[in-house]
Amino acid sequence: MNFNIECEEEDDGRWIAEIPQLPGVLCYGQTAKEAIAKSEILALRTIAERIEHAELSPIAISISLPVAA
Repeated sequence: MNFNIECEEEDDGRWIAEIPQLPGVLCYGQTAKEAIAKSEILALRTIAERIEHAELSPIAISISLPVAA
């Protein structure tokens, strides 16, 4: 299962990161790096909860992160 993180700056200067493949995984941060980190944490928690509640079968997870600029 592969996930993409979409990150962009809002008009008010905050950054928002979203993982479209996991509905509800959307996080704000003061920087792009912070927003991305928060979305990664929330994605892992979401997957763990779904496995724990038998909503998702255990899956092989491969995590790759973009190179920070």
